Formats: sequence, C-alpha cells, structure tokens
Amino acid sequence: MKYLRKSNTLAQALSLAGCMTAGAAYAEIPAKQNSVEEIIVTSQFRDTRLLDLSSSVSVFDQATIDARGATNLEQLLNLAPNVNFSAGASRGRFFQIRGIGERSQFIDPVNPSVGLIIDGIDFTGLGLAASTLDIAQIEILRGPQGTVYGANALAGLITMRSQAPTTAPMFKVATEVTQYNGRTLSLVGSGPISDTVSYRVAAQNQQSDGYIKNTYLGRDDTNNIDESVLRGKLHIQAHDDLQLDLSLLYIDADNGYDVFTLDNSRKTLSDQPGRDSQETVAASVAALWSGNELFSVESVLSMATSETEYGYDEDWSYIGFHADEYSSADNYQRDKDNISADFRFISTAESALFGGSTSWVVGSYFRSEEETLLRIKDKDLIAQPAFTSQFETSNMAVYGQLRSGLSDKVDLVSGLRLEKRDADYRDSLAVNSDNNEDLWGGNLTLEYRYTDSKLIYGTISRGYKSGGINGKIISASTTNADINSDMYEFDTEHMINYELGIKGTWFESRLQAQIAAFYQDRSDVQAKQSIFDPNNFSFDDYLTNAAGGATQGLELELNYLASERVRLFAAAGWLSAEFKGFTSSSHVDAKDDWNGVVLAPVDLDGREVAHAPEYQFFVGTELALLPNLILRLEVEGKDEFYFSNSHNEKSSSYELFNARLSYISSNWDVALWGRNLSNEDYQTRGFYFSNQFGNNPANGYAPEAYYQFGEPRVAGISASYTF
Repeated sequence: MKYLRKSNTLAQALSLAGCMTAGAAYAEIPAKQNSVEEIIVTSQFRDTRLLDLSSSVSVFDQATIDARGATNLEQLLNLAPNVNFSAGASRGRFFQIRGIGERSQFIDPVNPSVGLIIDGIDFTGLGLAASTLDIAQIEILRGPQGTVYGANALAGLITMRSQAPTTAPMFKVATEVTQYNGRTLSLVGSGPISDTVSYRVAAQNQQSDGYIKNTYLGRDDTNNIDESVLRGKLHIQAHDDLQLDLSLLYIDADNGYDVFTLDNSRKTLSDQPGRDSQETVAASVAALWSGNELFSVESVLSMATSETEYGYDEDWSYIGFHADEYSSADNYQRDKDNISADFRFISTAESALFGGSTSWVVGSYFRSEEETLLRIKDKDLIAQPAFTSQFETSNMAVYGQLRSGLSDKVDLVSGLRLEKRDADYRDSLAVNSDNNEDLWGGNLTLEYRYTDSKLIYGTISRGYKSGGINGKIISASTTNADINSDMYEFDTEHMINYELGIKGTWFESRLQAQIAAFYQDRSDVQAKQSIFDPNNFSFDDYLTNAAGGATQGLELELNYLASERVRLFAAAGWLSAEFKGFTSSSHVDAKDDWNGVVLAPVDLDGREVAHAPEYQFFVGTELALLPNLILRLEVEGKDEFYFSNSHNEKSSSYELFNARLSYISSNWDVALWGRNLSNEDYQTRGFYFSNQFGNNPANGYAPEAYYQFGEPRVAGISASYTF
C-alpha cells in the first residue's frame, strides 16, 4: 500500500509526490488535489508504475514507515497480504511469502526462499539488518522471481531503498520514547559537496529493555534491543552520461534473547540468557551509463561481511530449580561474507526489435558467499565438543527479457534466466560435499490495458530453490541406526506460479486497487524436520523433500481518498497452502530410550504448511481532525497457523488495534501513539514436543506447547525537527 505524505490535509498530502525527500522543506502546496499519488516500483529491470506492473506487489514509503512507528522491517510485514514472519529470536528475521520461507536456522546452512536486498546489497538470510532508518521505499514482490533474481527468491523478494542525497542542504533530528525503557535517537544530514557530488548520512541508536522480566536474575533487560545503524550515500554525476551511487552501511545489533518460559508467561527463569547479535559492514556501487543511443548500461557491485551470534538457555530455568532438572545452553556463531555483481544492457527506442515493437534487457549476474559456523554447546555445565562447518556457494547467471507490443492495448512479456550454482560443504565431523546444479527460471506474461488507468494481466512464472546436504545427519548415521540414507541429501525444489490480476484507479483516481488470484504448483517441496539426540540433548534439523505442494490464494489492496480529510486503506489475503505426498519423518532416537518414546512418521498429505495463515487483513483510516492534526486508526488480524511441519501445534488467531495522533508543522512534528491497544497475547513462534517430552521437570516433563509472544501494548511519543 502507499501511504500519504505530510501536509495540512490528506488531499494536499497526496499531491506532494516526487517533490519531497525526508525532512526536506515543504513544496508549495496546491490548492486542492483529489487523486491518489503515483507509485514507482524500482526493483524490476526498468522503473515501472505500480499500476503498470504485472505482478502482486506491496509498496511502503517513508510516510508508511513513520505512521507505523516502524524501526525494523518486521513491524511492517502485517500490512502486506499473505506475508508472514517467524521470531525465535530478538526480532522476526525469517520471512514467508504465500506460505513459503524458512522459519529458523541452526546447524545446517539454508538456501533461503525469500530474498532481501538493501540498496543493492544482498542480505538474504540476515533479516536483523532490515532497519528502516532513512528508508525511502520498501517493495515486497510475491511469487517466484525466476527471471529477475533467481535461486534465493522462490517465494518472492523484498527490496529496501534508502533516501537519495539532496541538492539542497538539510538536517533532521528525530527522537522517540516508549514504554519498557525504549528510546531512539536518529540524525540525518544531506546536501551538495560540489556541483556534481552530493551526500547523505543517517545514524540511529535504538534501545529497549524488551517485554520480558527474568525473575531469577532480577532483570528486565535480558531480551533487550540495542541496535546502532549508520548509513552513508554519495551521488556522483561523473559525466553527462555517467551516474554513480555509492552506498555504505554499518550495523551493530547486540540484542538479548530470553523469551521462552515453562508457564508461557512473560517471566523467565533462565540462568544463562541468550544473545542475538549481528555486526555488518557493507557497501554497494550502482552505475548508470547512457552514452549510447541504442542502449544504456546498469550495474551494481556489492559486498557485505557479517558476524552473527545466536544463543539461548535450552532448559529455560536455573540450577536448583528442581531435583530432576537438567541444564543446557546452545550457541551459534556464524559469519557470512558475500559479494555480488549484476550487469545489464537495457534497450532504447532506437534499438527496439521487430519493427520497434519489442524492447529488451540482457544481463549477467554473479554471487559468491562464504558461511562459517562455530557451535558451542554446554550440557549440565560441561562443554560438548565444538562443531564447526564451512559452506561456500557461487552463483552465475545470464538472463534476458522481452516486452512485445502486440497491439495498442496488449503486451507480451517473456523472460528467461539460466543459472549455475556450485556449493561446497565441509565440517568438523569429516563431512565433505560438493553440489553443482544447472537451474532455470522465467516468466511469460500477457498484459491488457483496457483503459490508460487499468491493467489486467495473466502470468506463468517458474522459480527454483537449489538442493543440498544435511551434513550433521550423515555424521550421526554412523552411530544412529534410525537415520537412513534418504535423510542425507535433499533435492532441488521447483515451482510453477499461475497468476491473474487486475489493478488500476477508479472514481476519478480517488480509489487505487490491486487484486490478484494465484495457484502455485510445487514439486520436491523442501521441508524441515528434526531428530532429537538425547546423548547430546540436541535437536538436529535437516531438510527432506515432499513429493509436492499446492498453494492457491487471493490478494487485495485498496487505497481510497474518501474526501479531502478522510482516507481509507485496506489489505487482505486468503491462502490455502498444502503438502502433497509427504510423510513427516521427525523422530526420537529409540536406541537411547529417552523416556521410552519414539515419534512415529506422520502422514501430512493435504495438511497446511507451516506459517501459512488462511487469512490476513489490515484496515485503517486517516482523519484530518484539524489542518495540522491527523488521527490514524488501524486494525490488523491474522488467522491461526501451524508452527512447524513436524508437529500440529498452532498459533491463535488475533486482531490488534493501533492508533496514532500526529501534529504536523512546516518543519517539525510530534506524535502520540499506541500499538496493540487491547494488550492481546499473540504467538510469533511455538514448539510442541508431541509424544516426546516437555521441558518442565516440575510436571515430569509432560508434553506441552511453548510459545514466544509478540509485542504487548506499547505506547510512546515521537518527535522530529528538520532545518
């Protein structure tokens, strides 16, 4: 959805598109404007109006981010239809689109299903980096991006683009104070260095004690947020025909992780609270050369190095809690280094093919990543042998796309991507594996513009997700008779996506709407399973393949300017995502007689996949109570969903109510806001060890469900000043 920019009324706000940057001086406000502003999507081969893009896409600008009070991407995802996230960490940093996506990462490396790109830098699998500081636009593309992005975008792609440098000097300071000792301070500066060079710098520190109290340690900050972000940008007009944009990013997140409790409350008993941290240094250079009348050249070169640590107290209690107790803690220190390069030629009108009817794009792509892991585990205060692994991948691809005008109203878009992926894995348990694959994806789309402001489209697209090896499972097979060779490796997953959509404006451009219906046919669906090893008191995750999966659904987004002072907006998704031909093989090692229980395989044919709620919705309104006073009211809701593919525990459905009252002046604004006003407890992650064991010695380790809860009722005040 696109949300309004600041002005004296809602209608005037919507007229300022394209003439403002964050914190810049206000342009002269037209006397009256009665239409919804135009949205430009930038994550495709060419910048495209949202209403001209034959794909289901949600777009959030800085006004949306400000109105939500969002400091991280996770706080915006409920605004997008059929998009979900899982926590199990200090933030929800694993994403699912249309029911497809990872929910966690422990021992084994993963091949993500949802790509994350920030200023051209690949942060796929590193959702903690998704700070919204000085972000201009976020785009969520649903469905396989087999032509544009490839292997790490089977389910879809999320791109985040920060604000561009300004040609006039500007500075902005913003602060926020919230409950739970939350405080945020951010600074932005931008302006020219010379006639051809301009800069932008943004810095932020956010801190909060979190929403958990550790009663054993007497602390209320063991699940805290402590994040610092620094962004820098240079825009260089090197020549009339050459434009360069340099982006720099530094992130230092040192968050706590202490959320699971034996009684499903917000009061923990952990004596070894966990940690969820990430330190990242990243940069990208984007170049645009337009010195040839036949084509322009775009390129993006990026690099990122990240050091992460993720750890937790497995027993959720302390030594001396119970006579039958155990003590265990787990810690994962994972480092990722990646570089990527994308180079493409884009046709001009002079080089259009077939008598000028067909524009074209051709390009090449390279990505290399090295991931190293050190796992340190303590059981009953005795350190277990450390586990280390190294995972190296390289992706090389060539791609192309044609847009052919079949008539004045009908276009045919065809795309193809050929990709070669090499993956090398080795670990301290003497597992070595090479996995080399040739992959392909693409799309075929028919567009019909029955008026200038309305588009009907139908598309068929193919996406893919590479296979791999379950390293620790192979090692365990030498001592565990219950592990068989079918668990060693998992195959490549493919998906065909069929989609029909309509989008456009109605009622003299006062209503903007998008509606999409889709069906996705998945083959060799990769599904996470786990084995419990009581000797090391460890769950070892591994991936296996279901025969297939079927996903169908609807997505709707509306933005309606009811009057100069009233705007209504809504988003909704309906989803049915099921397995085909899948038997869950998660089990407990029977040899060691852990309470004498074995989890038998379970037939999941026809069952919904994990983290795929049947419905989601978001509705709200903005009311201009006075020329400078705007009230925003929101309701967001989500149906229940399975937490995992290896058990049947579900979340509860929920509805959350949010409100924000903003006073806006020419160069400063103040807002009072509250989220989850009814203080509802809703789950963002859950476990249930059915027929195995619980985690509470006080009740004999009876099987139980355990939950991580989302944000409780939180209120705060925000203010910013621009000069």
